[in-house]
Amino acid sequence: MRTGLTKQEKTTEIYFDEKDPTIFIRTHNTDLKNRLTAYNRKHPAVCKLTDVDPDTGCKEFEIEKGRFSFRLTAPYREELRRAASEAAKNE
Repeated sequence: MRTGLTKQEKTTEIYFDEKDPTIFIRTHNTDLKNRLTAYNRKHPAVCKLTDVDPDTGCKEFEIEKGRFSFRLTAPYREELRRAASEAAKNE
């Protein structure tokens, strides 16, 4: 979808505070929009699509805390990265 926005303008905002039991997500990211839309269809009681901007391709969602998470991954050590690369080449 062409929106006229630059990649820098296509942002994802995730907002929550300690008091409110809801996380607010506003995103242009296609993969995240698709995942949240599918989750919304499957679990409408805990995830709601609240706004769609067809001009920019942005979607806004509200989701219960505890249903959305961030995953932090440690960087690979060089020898582990090399071993994984070699294993992938040999498949």
